[in-house]
Amino acid sequence: MTSGANRADRNEGHKHGISEATFYNWKAKYGDMEVSEAKRLKALEGENTRLKKLLAEQMLDAAALRELLAKKWWGLPPSVKPSPI
Repeated sequence: MTSGANRADRNEGHKHGISEATFYNWKAKYGDMEVSEAKRLKALEGENTRLKKLLAEQMLDAAALRELLAKKWWGLPPSVKPSPI
């Protein structure tokens, strides 16, 4: 037996083309937030994603430089990593 609120929630999900599970996941994450708080959270998540990409790029650059230095110094075996400066 479902309550009127559950039926209304299910109808809202179907009306917007999302599953009931998706609706409840969204409601659990954003249900108690004000609109401004949800917008701020979305902006912070976007900034976090951007910063993670920058960090990954920097780590790749550093690894490439270490490899280049290891090859340039032919006396240094490739398995030995130069110490960070």
